[in-house]
Order: sequence, then C-alpha cells, then structure tokens
Amino acid sequence: MRIVRSAALAIAGVMALAACSSGSTTPAASSGSDAPGTSAAPEAADITLWVAGGDTPQELRDYLITTFAEQNPGSTLTIEQQDWGDLVTKLTTALPDPANTPDVVEVGNTQSPTFTTIGAFADITDMYDELGGSKLLQSFVDVGKVDGKNYALPYYFGSRYMFYRKDIWDAAGLSVPTTLSDFAADVKQLRTDTMSGFAMGGQDWRDGISWVFANGGELATQDGGTWTSTLSDPKTITGLQQWQSIYQTASNVPATERDVAYWDFLNDGTDGAAPEAATIMAPGWARWSIGDLTKNDAGDEVRDGMADTSKFGVFPLPGVDGGVAPVFAGGSNIAISATSQHQQLARNLLKIIFSPEYQTMLGKHGLGPANSDYVSSLGDDVFAKTMIETAAASKLTPAAPGWAAVEAAFVYEDLFQKIAEGGDVTALAKQYDEKITPMLNGQG
Repeated sequence: MRIVRSAALAIAGVMALAACSSGSTTPAASSGSDAPGTSAAPEAADITLWVAGGDTPQELRDYLITTFAEQNPGSTLTIEQQDWGDLVTKLTTALPDPANTPDVVEVGNTQSPTFTTIGAFADITDMYDELGGSKLLQSFVDVGKVDGKNYALPYYFGSRYMFYRKDIWDAAGLSVPTTLSDFAADVKQLRTDTMSGFAMGGQDWRDGISWVFANGGELATQDGGTWTSTLSDPKTITGLQQWQSIYQTASNVPATERDVAYWDFLNDGTDGAAPEAATIMAPGWARWSIGDLTKNDAGDEVRDGMADTSKFGVFPLPGVDGGVAPVFAGGSNIAISATSQHQQLARNLLKIIFSPEYQTMLGKHGLGPANSDYVSSLGDDVFAKTMIETAAASKLTPAAPGWAAVEAAFVYEDLFQKIAEGGDVTALAKQYDEKITPMLNGQG
C-alpha cells in the first residue's frame, strides 16, 4: 500500500529501530510458557491486533475476537484500527517497546521490507507450511522474507484492472484489446477534447509501472545484499517510453496529478453530460463507485456497482504479446512483533487468520484471500475472475530496506511527472538511478 508524505518523518526512526533490534530477530517472550514451540499452554493474556484502515469489515473483526477467545480460554483479543497515513510512524514508535507493542500487525505490502529487514518482526518460518505454504500469494511472501526466513505473510490482496465504458467502446467499433499495443491504439482513438480515452495522471507510477513489468523490466535488482535501481535497463526504458506515449496520446489528466478518483470519470455527468473517460485503471473495489445512481436500503443515493453490463465492463490489461500484463498488486501483509510478550498467543491468532473459515470470509467480503485455495470465495462473476486473473500475474515493488524512504520522498511521482511532460526517458532513467540506488540501501 501507499506510504503518504507524512511518513517521511518516520524513516529516520525506522532506521533507529534497527539499532534497537541489535540485528536479532529472536522473538521476545514474557515467560517460557508463552515462547513458541513449548508444549505448555500459554499464559492467559489480552493481545492486540493492529489493522490498517477500514478494509477489514466489522463482521471479520468480530469473528476473530470471538474465535480467539473460544480457542484460548481466559485470553482476549483487542483490535485497534490505525490510519494508513500514520501507520509507519506508529509502528516505528511501538514495535521496539515490549510494554506497548501490538502483538500482531497488518502492514502494507510495500512497507513490509522496511520492518522485516531490521528484525522488527518475529521469525515465523516454522509456521509457513501450516499457514498455507506454497498456496500463499508468492509476491507478498517475497516482500516478507529475509535470508530465506519468513517474517510477514500475506493478509489479503487486491488487484488493478481496466474499467471501461462498454457503450463508448462499442459505438467506436472497438472490442476488448488482446495486446498492449492494441490497447494503446484503442484508447488513443477514443480520446476527445473532453474525454480521456484512458484517464491517468502523470504522477501515477503505481499504474505506470505495469508497462515496465509487461516488457520484462524491473525497478531494481539485488546482488550480494546490495540493491541497484535498474531504470536504465533497456526493457525498463521500453516500458517507460510506452507509458509516456499512452499518457500523451490518451489522457487529458494533468501531469501533476495522482490518486485521482478516476472511477467518477466513467459515470455520466450531471444533466446528462458525457463521462470524462472511456477507460480507467483502478483496484477492484472501485466497482462500487461506478454505475447508475440508485438508493440503498437506508435510502442513501449510491452507485449500483456497474449493474448495466451493456454500459460498463472490465478487462485485464493485456500483455505485450497477449495474455495478462503484470500489474502492481495492492494489499497487506501480517506479522508478529518481535518484542511481543505473548508470542504463542500471537501465533494462535495467525492460525485463525489463515484458517479456511477466515480465508473464505475475506473472499466473500471482496478481499483477495492470501491462500489460493479459497479465491473461489470471491465469486464467479467477471469482476472476481478478472481480479483473480490479474492478481496471479501481479508484481510488487522491490523488497529493499530503503524502499519506504523512496516512497516517502515521492521520487517516482517526480520521475513519472517529468516523463509525462515529455522528458527524455533515457536521460531521466540514468539521473534517477543515481538518486534511487543509495536510497534503496538506506544511504539516501
């Protein structure tokens, strides 16, 4: 998930946390009875789970609280919600403090390396197979792993795909594209002075890196523990140039924009005005902000979730030679604090979270289950199928210790804006490689 600008102030604290951990990832326990791997039942206690934002519905929170109490007599679970914008700062303060640390934490997938690489989370490698093993979403597993050991595992995933005005595409004689070049040609054709063929702000690199991934490029690579920014790699250059072209020929959104509510662009305007876009790229949950206006049971005016399938539709971003292009995956990981005094109880909570019952509940509420055995719980409509298809091909940002610093400094936003404004991609790639490489290694 995204780290907002306020998190930049926390990065120095995160690095200080590494010193507090003294390079050790050995979990702290309040007593031998609560140390993982012991045969004795853990001492009863109240443990705390931090969830990020409101993505975990109340029904799921209630299930965790009730089930944990049933399975751990005398113990209770308290769930506290943290805002995404404050999460890194709060974790940086709380994780080193055994008296105040949350026992289990949800953390954004792109935030995971910041904490896993400094020993802030407990080693749960011995639970990997029990919690799902190879069935867990691999890209999320990778960002929670250090030196072959697991410190954070997937909690839920989301995925980006293309939402489009099917009626507008049909009127132009266009069908769902099967290659990346077909998509570029189609959205260029659909653009008008008042409507983007494909609406995307110039700073929206989280969407834009799909063109890098589709061409086999990478943002960074690791060799012997050292990370190197690879924007200058020929494959990455090709992807960035393709993105520059599609932005300049298909989007009316300013180069200075990012995180726009693109879903609003697909809806009809007031007084019958035409939509502002024929196509957007957004996470699956955007569906519920798209469609014709209706009223819910409470009498509130809401969108109908694209109920009119002759008017609205979705499809995965196609690859260079067909198939599905890799897109950046949204979602979260979950981990146990290394300083938690209730390690065994925290592990017991993870067993509930990765149980078939809870994984199925995630899917039924529109959150991609961590375990692929339960993705069918998302449903079988076109939205579920597209989400599953795109998630299977998804990629994440580099699992570098300094990645949070890169995000917090808005480096990629600046780079993509300059590319959108027509800058020389090769020259910019070289310039930003020199800037990003030290940051990836905690030197920036």
